[in-house]
Amino acid sequence: MWQDAFDLLERADRMHRQFFVPAAARSQRPTWQPPVDLIETEGELWILVALPGVEADQLQVAIDRATLIVAGERPMPGRSRAAVIRRLEIPYGHFERRIELPAGRFEIDRRELVNGCLVLSLQKRG
Repeated sequence: MWQDAFDLLERADRMHRQFFVPAAARSQRPTWQPPVDLIETEGELWILVALPGVEADQLQVAIDRATLIVAGERPMPGRSRAAVIRRLEIPYGHFERRIELPAGRFEIDRRELVNGCLVLSLQKRG
């Protein structure tokens, strides 16, 4: 029974590290990766990146060969500096998500923030 409990805790810890990896203070290395949905049609690829609390001017989006890179920062709320943090489940700090694209050439057509999600439309070229 105890071994099962330890195994569950170890799995939970491994999943937590997968999505939220604490980094050294002021490091530019990503500390978390936002979840992503990819939807492909005949002429385009739709990518939705969950980024609640992230402003458009805090985002960088680029295509590097066959990889889409979405990076940015979600700052801690200003009020938290003078507060005692009792629980911190929402990741803050620098994030980066690298998304392998399907075979082909893509160009970013549209980019917008909608209801806390970055919505990208990539047009297939050639």
